[in-house]
Amino acid sequence: MLDLTPIKAITLDLDDTLWPIWPTIEKADLALHDWLVQHAPQTAALLAQPAVRHEIREHVNGLYPELRHDLSTLRTRAIRLALSRSGNDPGLAEEAFEVFFAARHQVTLFDDALQALQFLSRRMPLVALSNGNADVHRIGIGSYFTASLSAQQFGVGKPDPRIFHAAASAVGLQAHEVLHVGDDAALDVLAALDCGMQTVWVNRTVHPWTHPAQPHETVTTLTELCALFPLEPH
Repeated sequence: MLDLTPIKAITLDLDDTLWPIWPTIEKADLALHDWLVQHAPQTAALLAQPAVRHEIREHVNGLYPELRHDLSTLRTRAIRLALSRSGNDPGLAEEAFEVFFAARHQVTLFDDALQALQFLSRRMPLVALSNGNADVHRIGIGSYFTASLSAQQFGVGKPDPRIFHAAASAVGLQAHEVLHVGDDAALDVLAALDCGMQTVWVNRTVHPWTHPAQPHETVTTLTELCALFPLEPH
């Protein structure tokens, strides 16, 4: 049962909580492909093969396990490897990644997201907490957040307890004073519970909960999340 009495801030996941991630990545991959067709056509042809894309990604991930939290660097190195294999200029990797990264920030928010951010940010500080590499300011929603913490900048990602405690510390609080909201059962809910946070599971697709430990509340929309709070901010 959720108890909002001690809660003084909310940490909020981004991908698949505020927007659907895979349509965003697909559009970013298409933008990268179109750029490569113009600037590195052999690489565009190589990466048009799904099996090759998967093999390159897995190869790079295996070479740099210490960078598993740094999605931007891993993708840049995967692009560089593809350029090299294709006989194109590996020096194009950074520019190619920027094309992908710009498109990665062209997200389509869930219909309930903007209103929820407006509602919640008037009630308490919001901290973006993500394993992804999205920048809330680049997306255009940074004004709703007091702080933003990603695995890429912090050095470890969820479910590591250090990133949850760091997010709480970013607004001068202890973990038990923070409510964590996210869509991933393991990385968001279970990990935050282990840190002593209260949790709300955003279960948009109505999946069954299969773990012994329970979220303090489950919602199917961010509108339902907002309904848990008083109508008027304190």
